Amino acid sequence: MGAREAGQRASLWGRLQGMAAPFSPKTVLELLKPVTWFAPVWAFGCGIVSAGVAIQDRWLFALGGLLLAGPLVCGTSQAVNDWFDRHVDAINEPNRPIPSGRIPGRWGLYISLIGSAVSLLVAALLGVWVFAATAIALLLAWMYSMPPFRLKQNGWWGNAAVGFSYEGIAWFTGAAAMLSGFPGWPIVVLAVLYSLGAHGIMTLNDFKSVEGDKRMGLASLPVQLGVDRAARLACVVMSVPQLVVIVLLLAWDRPYHAATVVGLLALQMVLMVRMIEKPRERAPWYNATGTSLYVLGMLVSAFAVRNLLPATV
Repeated sequence: MGAREAGQRASLWGRLQGMAAPFSPKTVLELLKPVTWFAPVWAFGCGIVSAGVAIQDRWLFALGGLLLAGPLVCGTSQAVNDWFDRHVDAINEPNRPIPSGRIPGRWGLYISLIGSAVSLLVAALLGVWVFAATAIALLLAWMYSMPPFRLKQNGWWGNAAVGFSYEGIAWFTGAAAMLSGFPGWPIVVLAVLYSLGAHGIMTLNDFKSVEGDKRMGLASLPVQLGVDRAARLACVVMSVPQLVVIVLLLAWDRPYHAATVVGLLALQMVLMVRMIEKPRERAPWYNATGTSLYVLGMLVSAFAVRNLLPATV
């Protein structure tokens, strides 16, 4: 073997070694942030309930969809966000997997791309409407973090993208997976309304990082409007869609479900009054209490529309 050929082989071997993934599954799991999976998984579950299909008849679709909503699409969105925020995180949160070097080189990007591809593959197996919804969710995930879009830089657009991805699209996906078709319009309308309300929840999440957002040029709603005005706006944005849901449930002859949502909303409003007195201090408390009531209302509404209208393929 000549010196040149040996050098070429050594170079190739070096590149292959560089492509290896010297990080543990635990580190990848940390990158995918399992704590964030609850919201889309819950919304997907609401979609399952609203479809009105016996889960034992479609258990494989339900299981595949839960995997899709949580670890795949939501987990991928977290990896995408961390990849494009790696320079900022190197300053503010250097212990995260990418800036700390525990996920080295460009592997944060590779994981994001692999997660996107696997998500689309699984979605295709679950049906054309599931695939379409997943493609939209992934597009929003990349646009949320990736230049030049960076929807997260503006609270109006960024919160809308997260709200629709985590609530509406996940709900739609759950129903579509169980029905193997386009869900009835009552399901779609509820998914949209609860997505709009989730915009307010996302605003509350921004209260914890007002100073950092100002320094980094992120125009969250607390930065744009001030904390007090943003808190009041969040309460309105969370409440109005639920009021519309109540009216619709009554129109659909679901008085008991409507009454339950009324009660849940009334409790939320009581908590909102206390939260807006000290929004920055009490926003985490409200997210643990009022937001829980909000998502319970989602489930109640999902039960209300079971078999209300047939799906159309």
